[in-house]
Amino acid sequence: MNTIYVTGHRNPDTDSIVAAIAYAALRNACGDWEYEAACLGQVSDETQIVLDKFGFQAPQRIHDMYTQVRDLDFDAPPVLNAGVTVGRAWAELQDFSTVAAVPVAREDGTLHGILSRTDVANYNMASINACILEEVPLFNMLSVLEGKVLNEAGECTDMISGEVTIALPQSRENLLFGKKESVVLCGHQPDMIRRALELNVNCVVLCQAELPAELRDFPTETCIVSTPFDAYRAARLIFQSTPVSRICNTQGLVCFHLDDRVDDVREAMLNHRHPSYPILDAQERVVGVLTRYHLLRPRRKRVVLVDHNEASQSVPGLEEAEILEIIDHHRLADIQTNNPIFVRNEPVGSTNTIIAGMFQDRGLMPSTKLAGLMAAAIVSDTVMFKSPTCTMRDIRTAERMARIANISLEDLGREIFSAAIVQKSPEEILFTDYKEFHIAGHELAISQVTCMDSPTALQRKPELMKLMRQQAKKQGFDLVMLMLTDVLREGTQILYVGEDETIQQAFGVTPRENTAFLPKIMSRKKQVIPMLSALWG
Repeated sequence: MNTIYVTGHRNPDTDSIVAAIAYAALRNACGDWEYEAACLGQVSDETQIVLDKFGFQAPQRIHDMYTQVRDLDFDAPPVLNAGVTVGRAWAELQDFSTVAAVPVAREDGTLHGILSRTDVANYNMASINACILEEVPLFNMLSVLEGKVLNEAGECTDMISGEVTIALPQSRENLLFGKKESVVLCGHQPDMIRRALELNVNCVVLCQAELPAELRDFPTETCIVSTPFDAYRAARLIFQSTPVSRICNTQGLVCFHLDDRVDDVREAMLNHRHPSYPILDAQERVVGVLTRYHLLRPRRKRVVLVDHNEASQSVPGLEEAEILEIIDHHRLADIQTNNPIFVRNEPVGSTNTIIAGMFQDRGLMPSTKLAGLMAAAIVSDTVMFKSPTCTMRDIRTAERMARIANISLEDLGREIFSAAIVQKSPEEILFTDYKEFHIAGHELAISQVTCMDSPTALQRKPELMKLMRQQAKKQGFDLVMLMLTDVLREGTQILYVGEDETIQQAFGVTPRENTAFLPKIMSRKKQVIPMLSALWG
């Protein structure tokens, strides 16, 4: 199943996280099981309180949408164990005619080498000339010859070696085997068999013949094996009992991992001319084979964007992904798609208000726990309905969700905004709900924290200002602002790094030591950004 990720923006707030969970749940309820909620950043304390309250796990965290090897339709032929026979390996190559080579793995699944048809052909030609069998496991030989052991010496033999000889008539003495390091193939030839046993050759293979009764108890060190094949075929098959680890290529291997980016793989392939490349997982185990053909039409990751439609706020690598839908309540920004997609953008205070309407459109009611989660997200994003972005539709939707979940919105709001700022690190405060903007040639970043104790939070000013100055210098921002939106005071205390004149002209207040209180200012999206946009044109 090709997963479709539903994800909010970077540094996600409660509305973003819950919107991803709710929309994935909606699509799953409609039978579209490939939808899966995801997030791009650390879950905030506020969001975790909400998730814990209603019994939800945080969505899985994803880091990018770049096309990776795991997204390709690569081949997955059987991975050969290093000990299997050449005959078995050739059968696998025949079964997978489109695969130029198959990987050979060790017992733990890690890569040992790679076996191609050329490797098998070269080995066959070499074995015809040499006719030498070197240290082949008896089990391997019995497998390819469909043979069985006929004597006690054979039961004690583990390895077979020697020059492979087909026994000729006794009258041709000069062409017979004459040394102990021999593997003798013969038919119903009692004299030949006796001579081989007397010489204690390494192995005697009886081809379509029985062992004469008088030789069954002959004292010898020779392993005696019978096979249903004739001598000609047995002579060819016996060399296919060699383990593939002996003939596969183990030098100069080029392999890729499932998480490797396709762009990097394509670049690496330009420097090599291998017919195929093994693919490894995170534990270095072989999982498949990749060829140049697989790079022609890579399967892109699929994603649904909720609570944002701006590339700078979305997942890295979005340009390589296939965007299927956008569900948002912010201004339209700069995301472009190759094909028409479904977009639902409405002027409400919370993305979850929109998704609740989509449940209604499909004749579905959220579960009790999901309804409570969505109510909490609406309360959070509208700052207990005090944000100027809040609409009557947000209020009615939150009330409906609260009735389904049998909870109090007022109590829920107090619980959501009770997370104490004093217990967070400066990095947690600044980057939990942090967004970057480009307005009329100005680069800026604005972070927002909703609380009930902004005067207490101001006690952290020195360390927060230090971090903000570092961020401004590092990123070259004209303005870095931290909004401490106070629910009780119905306004926002701001800390900023930038020009005092900008704050004075944009908000009509007189700042003092890089701070100012903005009464009735509750929304970054609908109040702060428009004011700065108006100032800079």
